[in-house]
Amino acid sequence: MDPPADSGPQGPGPREPSRPLDASERAEYEHLRRHAGLRHRRLRISVASVLLALAVLLAPVGVVAAWASSQINDVDRYEQTVAPLARDPAVQDVLVDRVTDGVVARVDVRKISDALADILADRDAPRFLVDAARSLDDQLKSGLTSGVRYVVKKVVTSDAFARAWDDVNRGAHTAAMNVLTGEGGGSVEVKGDAITLNVGAVVEEMQEQLVGTTLVDAEQIPGADTSIVLLRNDKLSEVRDAARWLGVLGPWLPAAVVVIAGLGVWAAPSRRRAVMCAGIGIGVMMCGLLVGLSVVRQIYLDAVAPVAQSQEAAAAVYDTLVRFLRQATLTVLVISLIATLAACLYGPGRGAGAVRTATGRGVGAAGHALVRNGWDTGAVGGWLRTHRPLTTGTVVAAGALTLFLWSYPTPAVVALVLLCALVVLLVLAVLAASTDGAGRR
Repeated sequence: MDPPADSGPQGPGPREPSRPLDASERAEYEHLRRHAGLRHRRLRISVASVLLALAVLLAPVGVVAAWASSQINDVDRYEQTVAPLARDPAVQDVLVDRVTDGVVARVDVRKISDALADILADRDAPRFLVDAARSLDDQLKSGLTSGVRYVVKKVVTSDAFARAWDDVNRGAHTAAMNVLTGEGGGSVEVKGDAITLNVGAVVEEMQEQLVGTTLVDAEQIPGADTSIVLLRNDKLSEVRDAARWLGVLGPWLPAAVVVIAGLGVWAAPSRRRAVMCAGIGIGVMMCGLLVGLSVVRQIYLDAVAPVAQSQEAAAAVYDTLVRFLRQATLTVLVISLIATLAACLYGPGRGAGAVRTATGRGVGAAGHALVRNGWDTGAVGGWLRTHRPLTTGTVVAAGALTLFLWSYPTPAVVALVLLCALVVLLVLAVLAASTDGAGRR
C-alpha cells in the first residue's frame, strides 16, 4: 500500500528561506517604493506650504495685535506712546490756539468796554473819550488774546506741564481703552465718530496764572472737559471694533504665528528652503504693513479739516501714536531678513560655500595659534567639535528665545542679540579647534 501523498506541513515548523527577487520583481519593488516616497514628499510639501502661507498671512495681523494689546495692558508702554505729544511743537501750537480761543470766547469784551465808558461818563469825562471807550472792542479783544496766549504758551511749553501731562496719562491709562472701545474717560477719547484730545490738564495748570494777570475771571475759564478733535471719520466705529479684536488676540497671536511657522518648517522636506520661504514671505508682508501705515497716514491727514487742526499737528499725532507699531514692524522685518540670510549661508551656493570656507580657515588658524601657545582644550574641545550641531542649535535657540521673551525688541536689540550669538558661536568654534585632535582629524 502506497503511503499518502504529503499535503504539506501539519504544524508549525521552520519557514523555507525566501528566494531573492528577480530583476522584474526588483524593478517593481523599487517603483512602488519611489511612488510611495513621492506621495509622502508631496504630502509634506502640501502641509508645509499651507502652514507657511498661514504664518505669512497672519504675521502682520500678529504685529498689529501685539501693538494694540501693549497699549491696553501696559501702562508704561502707553505712557511712552503719548508722552511726546506734550513736547511736540506742532501739538503745542494747537493746544495754545484752542485753549486761548476757548478762554477769549468766554470773555464779554463788549461788557468790559461799556463798563469802562460808564465809569468815564460818571466822572464827567469828555464825550469823545466815552465814545472812544465804547469802541475799544477790537483793541480789548486783541490785547486779551495776546495776554492769554502768552500765559497759555508759557504753561504748555514748560517742563512742569510735560510732567503734569505724564502724570495725567499714567493715572488715566484708560485713555488707551477709550480709543479701542470708546468707553471711559481720559486724555484721548472716542466720542461718536471723532477722536478727541482732552486739554483739561492745560486748563488746570494755567488757571491760577490767568486769574489776576488778565481780564479773565475764574468762571470764564473753560472746564476740565475742554477737548480738541483729532480725527473725525464715519468709519471710526468699524475701525474701533477691529482694534478691539486685535487687542483681544494680541497676547497669543504672535506666539501662534511662530508655532505655525515652526511646524511648517518641520514638516517641509527641505527645512532650509522652508526657512527661506518663511523669511522672505514675512519680510514682504512687513514691507506691505509699512506701506499700509503710510497710506493710512495720508488718509488720516486728508480727513483732518484745516480749520480743526494743522497738517503738522495731525502728522505729529499720527506719527507719535503709531511709532511703536512701525518699530515692531521693522524689528520683525530685520529678523526675517536675518533668518533668510542664515538659511542662504547654509545652502550649497558658491557664495555660501566661500563664506563657510573662509570662516572655517580663520577659526582653524585661531585654534592652532592657541594650541601653539599652550592653550589646548583637550577633551572639552573634542566634545565641542563632535557635538557642533548641538552647540550651534543651542546658541541659535537661546538667541531666538531671548528675542521672543524680550518685552519690546527693537532692531537695535535684534542686532545686539545677533552679535552676542555670533560671538558665542565663534568662541565655541575656536575652542573646538584648539586641540591637537583637531589638526589630525
